[in-house]
Amino acid sequence: MEINYIHEPTDLQCGQAVLAMVLGIPVRQVADELQNYRETDLKEMKSYLRSHGMHISDERIAFADKSELPPLCLLSLETPRCWHWSLFCEGTFYDPEHGVLKELPETARRYYWKISP
Repeated sequence: MEINYIHEPTDLQCGQAVLAMVLGIPVRQVADELQNYRETDLKEMKSYLRSHGMHISDERIAFADKSELPPLCLLSLETPRCWHWSLFCEGTFYDPEHGVLKELPETARRYYWKISP
């Protein structure tokens, strides 16, 4: 799957940026359709992906290293500043705040949910 990186439009829209990257649509469209321009929650993330034809697992799985991750997954990361949504696709992290990365910045806790078409 090809991901086009999207930087979060505001400090609160990491979830909308992740959804936009997965679905290949503009982040503004996601925010408008959700009618949410602030933080997203897991229920909203899952519901939006499913309403756009994607499958996302129900199980939250903790991970330590990217070798444990499936090819495409939603990430929830506890950073020093806040909880944060990010995306992993085929060996690369697409982080709405930090950019395209080979490794994640330090986090206290990290979880994933597998995504598939």
